[in-house]
Amino acid sequence: MTDQPIEITLQTSIAQIGAQDWDACACPEAQNGRPFDPFTTYRFLQALEQSGSVGPGTGWDPRYLTARKNGVLIAVAPLYAKSHSQGEYVFDHNWAHALEQAGGRYYPKLQVAVPFTPATGRRFLTRPGFEAAGMGALVQGMVQIAADNQLSSAHITFCTKAEALAGAEMGLLHRVSQQFHWQNDEYKDFDAFLATLSSRKRKVIRRERAGALDFDGDIVQLTGDDIQPHHWDAMWAFYQDTGGRKWGTPYLTRAFFDLVHADMRDDVLLVFAQRDGVPFAGAMNFIGRDVLYGRYWGCQTHVPFLHFEICYYQAIDFAIRNGLRLVEAGAQGEHKLARGYLPVATHSLHWIGDAGFRDAVAQYLDAERDAITEEIEVLTSYGPFKKENREDHQ
Repeated sequence: MTDQPIEITLQTSIAQIGAQDWDACACPEAQNGRPFDPFTTYRFLQALEQSGSVGPGTGWDPRYLTARKNGVLIAVAPLYAKSHSQGEYVFDHNWAHALEQAGGRYYPKLQVAVPFTPATGRRFLTRPGFEAAGMGALVQGMVQIAADNQLSSAHITFCTKAEALAGAEMGLLHRVSQQFHWQNDEYKDFDAFLATLSSRKRKVIRRERAGALDFDGDIVQLTGDDIQPHHWDAMWAFYQDTGGRKWGTPYLTRAFFDLVHADMRDDVLLVFAQRDGVPFAGAMNFIGRDVLYGRYWGCQTHVPFLHFEICYYQAIDFAIRNGLRLVEAGAQGEHKLARGYLPVATHSLHWIGDAGFRDAVAQYLDAERDAITEEIEVLTSYGPFKKENREDHQ
């Protein structure tokens, strides 16, 4: 059979690709257990579509990028046409303002991302054996589509470091940002983790945990079939309250939570504070093969330190008990440092169409990258760990 060139196409619905083909690229490891990244699976991205969380009227219009060789799908990417910069967590609002002030048009733009999800994972999803060819074809296709349609830019957010370095070699601009993650050093239990902290930080965490539990009720962790429909009613109320205060309008629809319950409840950890079995605060996490991803939190009754307990300490407890390597607690938040979550670099890639604007952004990213690197070093040195344990977390 003649070796054909790689064919690039766009699809406006993930259903046009199908679960088997998509997941063969996105999570081939799931044949032997959990996927590394639940967010790029067919069922997660389809839930966003079917629930109306992305699509018409949301500013996230699916344009899934596919690469085929000899008729076989070898690579895919979750690509969206964006009419704004909301729900991305890698902020380019200043770029948009600068280009529009100069008479240009920033939107629409292209975005390779998992909507509303600041979690690191592969963005160029390839069948095993097609890693280099698949990523190269997808990047070339994305850039060509942006250029042919005279779009200002294309962005790949929360990609892996390996993808970032490979993309930079292809001429994309590399941006470094920062999050706070907790690393499991094969701790036997939570007390073993506390033992690695300085005495002062250890006392603070114990006091916070005691304060958080000082209410007439209990804290429960639920996953799989232990999660019932009424739990999603509670989580939706918490999400609406927090989302309304942070973003004005919550990104996800109520239907999304029902679809997650139907198809992904084994991939979810809900942590609730409740009285008489009725939740009044809670957090939603997704479970990867070796990472716990903290996503959403809300509270209807204030209890001191409860946010730290439900979002951070309960996540550490779960990770230790289940042998997970990492807890990613979401975007931003230097307050996580004192709770054992240390700063790490996150990565994104950017293509800018206008040469002058591209040069200006490149200079900005060089300076920003140096500043982020220095900030990570400084914050790590101020971390809560004993001096003899700090080298393990450098």
